[in-house]
Amino acid sequence: MQKPVRLIGLLLAASAGAAQAAPTNLSTWTAEGPGNWVRAADNNSVNQTLNGNPTVFYSDFNGQGRSLSGTIRVNTTGDDDFIGFVLGFDAGELAAAATDFLVIDWKQINQSSFGGTAKAGLAISRVTSGLQNDSGAWWHDPANGVTELQRAATLGSTGWADNTTYTFDIEFTASNVKVFVNNALELNVNGSFADGRFGFYNYSQQNVTYAGISDDVLPPPTGVPEPAAWAMMIAGFGLAGAMARRRQWGKAVLA
Repeated sequence: MQKPVRLIGLLLAASAGAAQAAPTNLSTWTAEGPGNWVRAADNNSVNQTLNGNPTVFYSDFNGQGRSLSGTIRVNTTGDDDFIGFVLGFDAGELAAAATDFLVIDWKQINQSSFGGTAKAGLAISRVTSGLQNDSGAWWHDPANGVTELQRAATLGSTGWADNTTYTFDIEFTASNVKVFVNNALELNVNGSFADGRFGFYNYSQQNVTYAGISDDVLPPPTGVPEPAAWAMMIAGFGLAGAMARRRQWGKAVLA
């Protein structure tokens, strides 16, 4: 009876590996703030061209239970400020007085302003009163509604490099956020997070390109099989039963 069990395992592994992330059509995404977000002709990449106050470019779908992947690149040696993402974002929250979303920002160098220092490196913060040109967005000042939750494992004090392409993968659920950069897990934060849109984020940094964007539904938690996996399991059990019956019939004939 061991061979059917191994076969079922192989069938399940094959079904789990079958899911592929779908290319994301950025033509339906929305810009907010003073940025200039220029989509490519194929709607699979976007370039933010201006150096200005916080700006976002967000999806037309909610992000919880999904993953977002692609590349990010600063195409200039000018300036050294923030690139990144927002999660759980809703329309109008960039300038709203009361908000609940997450910002993942990456600064190139340490820089002082607004009574504090913006640290070089990658971090994730909770935003409760929007993102403006102030100490909240600049150095994660809780008094201005931005509370840092975690700095990256290896990039927490390392800034991005000019004219360098980085891959990113973001997994977003109601209780966890994971951020991978160049396939390395950099952020892994547990909590209770509001649902809302994925978005790209820039603050005082021009010529930033997000490209090769794809999104996908995350697997169910705690090993609950997807419908396709259930179908494979049922087929596997049926095959195992048929093999067992054939084995018993063969023994009966020999007897």
